[in-house]
Amino acid sequence: MDIVASIYKKHQIERYFYLVIGLIICACTYNIFIVPNDIVFGGVGGISIIANHFLGVKPSIFMLGCSFVLCLIGFVFLPREKVLRSIVGAILLPIFVELTSFLGDVIVIKDADMLTISLFGGVFYGLGLGIAYKYGFSLGGTDFLTEIVHKYFRLTMGSCMLIVEGIIVVCGAFVFGVTNFLYAVVILYLITFLVDKVILGISDKKAFYIVTSKKKEVSDYVINTLGHTITVFSATGGFSKKKVSVLFTVVPTREYYKLKEGISHIDSGAFFTVVDAYQVSGGE
Repeated sequence: MDIVASIYKKHQIERYFYLVIGLIICACTYNIFIVPNDIVFGGVGGISIIANHFLGVKPSIFMLGCSFVLCLIGFVFLPREKVLRSIVGAILLPIFVELTSFLGDVIVIKDADMLTISLFGGVFYGLGLGIAYKYGFSLGGTDFLTEIVHKYFRLTMGSCMLIVEGIIVVCGAFVFGVTNFLYAVVILYLITFLVDKVILGISDKKAFYIVTSKKKEVSDYVINTLGHTITVFSATGGFSKKKVSVLFTVVPTREYYKLKEGISHIDSGAFFTVVDAYQVSGGE
């Protein structure tokens, strides 16, 4: 916990600056694209649209009250420090939604169809939410439920959002109809996709795990021909129980084809797997 505390103390001004930027993007998107079209895309924002439809409660007011209740749930299942760090976002988001509520009347998108509105709404909201997550913040609300699913099921943050928010979206289908539900699904998918992309970035490297009988030849090819380092570690075959060597290396995506074909050329029976490497630190 001391390590986590020290991490959150670093670059606090920068982190809060980007939190505010992310919240402003979310709030503007919510008021311009989401609320005027009654799209229940999930979160307390989606629940607030349903509450506004039935009770006439302003979305910002309902968001604040709903976030408070979910904060209490968060204190039960999540670390106290994590919930406390999320309270800032939980309070600021409804405030920014209220401050930017006039945008729905000022910026009226008349000629765009619902698909276009959904695409832009999903992209911008996912961008804002991703910025907040990337700098270690949560916006409170159903983010607490997302964190709980993430904690106990070890899924990516985007996948957890899809589960939690999907339930809310389905509820919205019963209120505003199937058509709005389909557009909400588009927005929800784009949000979850953008959140993962903003947090992880776009992979420009590939990590290779290689099991081959020609360890020396493959190593020489990676080191001398491609100019990259390679790590060799021992492993045991799960079925054969034989000791094998696994070669590990990371190469730029542009060299993926050369390494893949080079391995096959050197050892046609080699087994290898390739995964995206979103961040590489140290080494060469």
